Amino acid sequence: MNITKAVFKCSSERISQVPKDDLRDVAFIGRSNVGKSSLINMLTGNKSLAKVSGTPGKTRLINHFLINDSWYLVDLPGYGYAKVSRTTRGEFSKLITDYVLKCQKMHYLFVLVDSRLEPQRIDLDFIEMLGREGIPFGIIFTKTDKISQAVLSRNVKTYRATLSEQWEELPTMLFSSSEKGKGREEILDHIAKCLE
Repeated sequence: MNITKAVFKCSSERISQVPKDDLRDVAFIGRSNVGKSSLINMLTGNKSLAKVSGTPGKTRLINHFLINDSWYLVDLPGYGYAKVSRTTRGEFSKLITDYVLKCQKMHYLFVLVDSRLEPQRIDLDFIEMLGREGIPFGIIFTKTDKISQAVLSRNVKTYRATLSEQWEELPTMLFSSSEKGKGREEILDHIAKCLE
């Protein structure tokens, strides 16, 4: 897939505000500061499309970007950042769970995890919820340029082993580095397949 056009469409505070057309959403979620905005900018080839912030937990709204006039790339708020008050955070904020579980437009979800870390409880809990609810999703390991291939392989192996304890079939796993542009084609090809 080639992205030739990417424009910001709208920000929503609740799912009743998301676009009312019949275009499908491909959404990106992960812990705060996992590199969502950087990845979105890398995929669309537009460095300033999604606002990249040094402050984790900056995205508090559902942001829709219209891609090639044919589908939406959706930037969801990060979950589980400690500096946000507990009421704002919820377990996974109501905004996130409402969108992921109730939004008819949501076609596919990418869960971003930091490739430098061992499996994090909050990511595993979120992935478990997706499995329980039958939500179609894949995992993208971000920031792969920040570690050696050996460490990456070890962390991915740990992830697979941890997920295998509960999953018969593991979700698709992809790898990215926003700085190096790594994984762009694979992720876009996967999106194209999902939208077929």
